[in-house]
Amino acid sequence: MRYLTFALGKGRLAKTTLELFEKIGITCEEMKDKDSRKLIFVNEDLKLRFFLSKGPDVPTYVEYGAADIGIVGRDTILEEGRKLYEVMDLGFGKCRMCVCGPESAAELLKHNQLIRVATKYPNIARDYFHNKKHQTVEIIKLNGSIELAPIVGLSEVIVDIVETGSTLKENGLKVLEEVCPLSARMVVNQVSMKMENERITRLIRDLRAVITEK
Repeated sequence: MRYLTFALGKGRLAKTTLELFEKIGITCEEMKDKDSRKLIFVNEDLKLRFFLSKGPDVPTYVEYGAADIGIVGRDTILEEGRKLYEVMDLGFGKCRMCVCGPESAAELLKHNQLIRVATKYPNIARDYFHNKKHQTVEIIKLNGSIELAPIVGLSEVIVDIVETGSTLKENGLKVLEEVCPLSARMVVNQVSMKMENERITRLIRDLRAVITEK
């Protein structure tokens, strides 16, 4: 039996995923060792391999078959636009992708004016404004604190992930429009889905049973 390989987004996502997997009997003790320098962790009994990667790289590993299965936020899936199957919503890491800005920017969104949008997610922002709102915007890609952009006059609004909205409030900004809901998702390589259909389907079924119990 070949190994089934998982790519997990680093940090809180991986931790919560492993806790969820433990509920269906999938464990990987090696990963609990905080001092480990290993890159690949193996569960020999179940023929499973795990590795951690930066979120935006997970869909890439899955598309090219370096991982059969990936666990990653929906924001990353939408932004990366890779060829893969999104098979299930894992129900944690819930938040929203929103258009945010000062109250005064609400009018600009209504009247389809040409505005500047700062974001870490240019593809999601472009799709939302061009395809859903049919509004012409100039998109500015940033990597750091997006909230800064409207405050210093770089952009009228931002497109960003909102969890509680407290950072926005502190900076005099608010949610003006919701783009889409987000949460952690499981994605599967297209070839793996055919070759390992039985094992992957069983995994999805077991996870679903645990998630619906909550």
